[in-house]
Amino acid sequence: MNTAIVHIDCATNSIPEVAEALAALDGVSEVYSVAGGVDLIAIVRVPRFDDIAEVIAGRISKTPGVINSETFVAFRAYSKHDLEDAFAIGLPEAD
Repeated sequence: MNTAIVHIDCATNSIPEVAEALAALDGVSEVYSVAGGVDLIAIVRVPRFDDIAEVIAGRISKTPGVINSETFVAFRAYSKHDLEDAFAIGLPEAD
């Protein structure tokens, strides 16, 4: 799975509507309304690397209310959840 994190600036009076429209797009797994330098952050997850361009340039940037976006392509994911799954082999915990 290929993941991209997209920072999105949108029209201030339409943040909730833009977020809902983005969340409904194929390839967009999550959309967060955030405080800071951008209005929304979208997580794009697609099976092929080339699909990232289609989702961002072909769908996100064409969504009404989106003014600007900046994309960050993830190389590798690190999370506590992933590490726990990787090391859990189903053995009972030792006392």
